[in-house]
Amino acid sequence: MKPRSWLGWSAVIDSARTAIAASVSFLIARRFGMPEAYWAPIITLVIMQSTLDATLKISSERFVGTILGAIAGGLLAAHFPQVWWMFALGVFALGILCDRLRLHNSYRFAGITLAIVMLIPHVAGPWTVALHRWAEVTIGILVGLAITAIWPPPAKATP
Repeated sequence: MKPRSWLGWSAVIDSARTAIAASVSFLIARRFGMPEAYWAPIITLVIMQSTLDATLKISSERFVGTILGAIAGGLLAAHFPQVWWMFALGVFALGILCDRLRLHNSYRFAGITLAIVMLIPHVAGPWTVALHRWAEVTIGILVGLAITAIWPPPAKATP
């Protein structure tokens, strides 16, 4: 019987590719002057999955949810007071919309984006914040997909 090492090679490779992907996302977002560039690597970390198919699925759900949340946040923050009950109405409306459009997995991402646009104080206007949020998420998704396509994760060793 072969002795098991405390750290498998697949963990080293997967950790390296994830660290590189997250770092590249951050550097690209920062290069484009995104005021909250940290969202790009966060999204990359969220969508990095074991296979390209799984990454594509969660990326599309994240992307659609972010667009819906950014539009809802921009509309609500631009036309109504940014108070808790308006946020609650927005989350409720997004839930109904996502259900009707059969976008169940996009709902949580829409709600997160709505919260970021509506509840975090920003210097820029609501539509600028919504656009920045969409751009940061898009950068994170594209980098995560590119790294997953170019550098697939190593096969997990079976015990």
